Amino acid sequence: MAEVTGTPQLRKLKQAVVLLGAALLSACAVVPRDVGPPPPPPPTTTAPRPTTPRPVTPALPEDAARHRIALLVPLSGANAAVGRSLANATQLALLDTRNEKVRITNYDTSTGAAAAAQRAIDEGAQLILGPLLAEDVRIVTPIARAARVPVLSFSNDLSVAGNGAYLLGYAPAQSIERVVDYARGTGITDFAGLIPAGTYGERASTAFLRAVEGAGGRVTGMQTYDRSAGSIANAVGRLTRASPFQAVLIADSAGTASLAVPALKRSAGGARVLGTELWNADTGIGGNAALNGAWFASVSNTLYRQYAGKYRARFGAAPYRLSSLGYDAVLLTVRIARDWRVGDRFPESRLTDRDGFAGLDGAFRFGRDGIAERALEVQEIRSGTTVTVSPAPAGFGGR
Repeated sequence: MAEVTGTPQLRKLKQAVVLLGAALLSACAVVPRDVGPPPPPPPTTTAPRPTTPRPVTPALPEDAARHRIALLVPLSGANAAVGRSLANATQLALLDTRNEKVRITNYDTSTGAAAAAQRAIDEGAQLILGPLLAEDVRIVTPIARAARVPVLSFSNDLSVAGNGAYLLGYAPAQSIERVVDYARGTGITDFAGLIPAGTYGERASTAFLRAVEGAGGRVTGMQTYDRSAGSIANAVGRLTRASPFQAVLIADSAGTASLAVPALKRSAGGARVLGTELWNADTGIGGNAALNGAWFASVSNTLYRQYAGKYRARFGAAPYRLSSLGYDAVLLTVRIARDWRVGDRFPESRLTDRDGFAGLDGAFRFGRDGIAERALEVQEIRSGTTVTVSPAPAGFGGR
């Protein structure tokens, strides 16, 4: 029987076997010894770690060349005009001193004093100028104290001083003591007082009693009133029916004090009228004929008048009288900044330098209680103007 080898199916099968065998031989081929080693594997690379981008915040840009100072004042609301005047005063002081080491940023306390203080500290403030209001000082002080940031407030409420808060405001007790001492030096021994109801009146009456006692005089009577014309007239009547007196302190604004003067002149004859630091805020006090001959003690206006002219020229309006506190706060800061290294904490101990500081309002220094002691002058209202009858000392002379 003949072998069948030539069918097309068999030929295709043989071809497939031959091809498969060739492929297997190729896969199992041995690399000859004279071929070099395989190339090294590519270097291992580590993928960069993902980074979290820094959040975009409204914080101030970094400034490594200047000290950051925060000004906390009301820039909106009922006290915005006073706050803006203080802010303008600080700007003018920086321009006048040509200082390049201090940067001041404003924060509005009307929207929340605590938030304003915290934001200022978070943005690197090393010193706070302000706040203006006593209630805001109470809020800001513990926040600033925790961050070791001193507070130079514009308040005159002595109850908020201390624990890192220093008061630049004009203290009524110092004004009363100064005018009483001057009056006593002219031979006046018997004093009386007309005191408004309220916190200011209570503090003024305490200061008055202490001042008269300290000067070696005596208080023959004191009466309070509620700032209405009828109430003042009644208080004057009660006062003049008591023991006689040579001088009477009216612890109120010049406008209110002038309401009491006619009745005083009718009943108390030639009694000298004494005023407080509040009178210096009345720019037209010299023209108040009812107060002619009255004495009051306050900071000097000599340098303030020059400042007020520059302020009007730059800002197109008259400054508030207490805006000089903002100007003087900057002068103090600039003086200390001369040897205060950028990046260091504010040298708080410098605030109580015994020799004090000089400013628009004259010499002042802080006691350990944080209250500014001021060199005050005594002025007399005379013939449509004010005349200095006892100049303020130039400094403290180691006292």
